[in-house]
Amino acid sequence: MSRRATVRRAPLWLAFAIAHAVTAAAGWIYPSQPMGDVVLVYEPWATAALSGGDIVGVTQTWVYPQLALLPMLAAKLLSLPLLPIMGASGSYLVAWAVMVTVLDAVAFGALVGRTAAGSRRMAAWFWCAALLLLGPIGVYRIDAVTVPLAVLGGLWLARRPAVAAALLTVAAWMKIWPGALFAAAVVSSRHRGRMLLAAAAVTALVVTALWALGAREQILGFLTEQAGRGLQIEAVAATPFLWVAVAGGARIEYSFDILTFQIAADGADAVSAALTSLMLAAVVVIGALGVVKARRGAELPRLFPALALSLVVALIVFNKVGSPQFQAWLIAPLLLWILFDPGRSRVPAALVLVLCALTCLVYPLTYDALLRAEPLPVVLLSLRNALLLVLLAVGVLAVVRVPIPFTPRTRK
Repeated sequence: MSRRATVRRAPLWLAFAIAHAVTAAAGWIYPSQPMGDVVLVYEPWATAALSGGDIVGVTQTWVYPQLALLPMLAAKLLSLPLLPIMGASGSYLVAWAVMVTVLDAVAFGALVGRTAAGSRRMAAWFWCAALLLLGPIGVYRIDAVTVPLAVLGGLWLARRPAVAAALLTVAAWMKIWPGALFAAAVVSSRHRGRMLLAAAAVTALVVTALWALGAREQILGFLTEQAGRGLQIEAVAATPFLWVAVAGGARIEYSFDILTFQIAADGADAVSAALTSLMLAAVVVIGALGVVKARRGAELPRLFPALALSLVVALIVFNKVGSPQFQAWLIAPLLLWILFDPGRSRVPAALVLVLCALTCLVYPLTYDALLRAEPLPVVLLSLRNALLLVLLAVGVLAVVRVPIPFTPRTRK
């Protein structure tokens, strides 16, 4: 590696270190327990599994796909040396932040590469800025583990399609959203056969292992658990009901079953029940549009990032949950868009950065006021949700505009 390349990479790694240190530290400072899921949910799950208790996803139905337990167990094991010094909660939080940072560093190193070319530098700066703006939920959630896996899968899509598919499938067995990147990759790539075989092999291994551990109906339990959820207050579809709550016509209630705040209002249950079907329809329509473009010869660098982003945003917009960490899902497809097609990535990249900032302003900074249905956080959340709709439109329009190579007709 040349000295010039080293000099160009050094500021990127410094920004990476600062972004992760600041974001991790903010979790200890910000209000509303932004690290709560890690210590109140992940650590007890890991402790129970390691101590002979219930194993979520195996002996009891779980809200996450089963491989999500692996990073939780890894953080628990990493925390053991710190346990006498910091106690169970403190040591687990530090171990979790270190684990996420190391995973991000692996993906960041693959992104920057050996020469730190222009588009790679832009993508690296975007990642650091997005993490800083999103705040602690960019680190202290299981979603943070899937982001670097999705980035690596996208980076290796052209040269190692089978490995990329395997990584995206592993990530989807932790949180479902990387499956959208996998779907976009299968549609856009000419190596879809190898990718489908790799995904099938990973899934077969996971299902076989779960079956051997005694899981039966729990294997797909994460799907049935989601089906019974109500309308969470941060969901895009909950926005009108929040304004009804501001006026005193709706309530915000806590669900002890799924550990989230939900809307209680006339019509909320009907909207919640319709969202799953709407999400499926949106994904099918967007995917079909991508298939049409691919069959007509659209190139992967133009089609894949726009299609991946559109599918991911559709999963957020039509989701009945709408948790703030969902915004972390946007980082991977935007990084890849900047890398593959930098000239057309500026508008969606700017929108994602604003979305990250608005999300942090809502959670955790004004979340307590949101639970009281005060106007300011409802305005911020409404803006955030409106921008998600704009981003979806931008992504779908970009897919529509993907050019089709001109093939001259041959005369008979």
